[in-house]
Amino acid sequence: QVQLVESGGGLVQPGGSLRLSCAASGSIFSIYGMGWYRQAPGKQRERVATITNGGSTNYADSVKGRFTISRDNAKKTVYLQMNSLKPEDTAVYYCNSHLRGDMGEYVYWGQGTQVTVSS
Repeated sequence: QVQLVESGGGLVQPGGSLRLSCAASGSIFSIYGMGWYRQAPGKQRERVATITNGGSTNYADSVKGRFTISRDNAKKTVYLQMNSLKPEDTAVYYCNSHLRGDMGEYVYWGQGTQVTVSS
């Protein structure tokens, strides 16, 4: 069974940094795109950053220059380095991955990790 497990969330002061990780496990044959999304209370889930299996990246305007997405294909892991955090970055962060596993080709989601930016 394919699973995505996030880690690295927490409480940080404005201007601080956090690094999120998301590891894929299970019977996986190929991983295509991976990405990070977030959902703040009372708001819709929004795309934060995505990365292709070739390493091309794309960022939401609100995080450009502050967040960096990367991936380690050997470890089946995607990362999100978040710098210069702002209170408006507070949200539950979810990773997702378009991959092909033993059950076929699907988009999988992690369970989410809370990021709170507050003094």
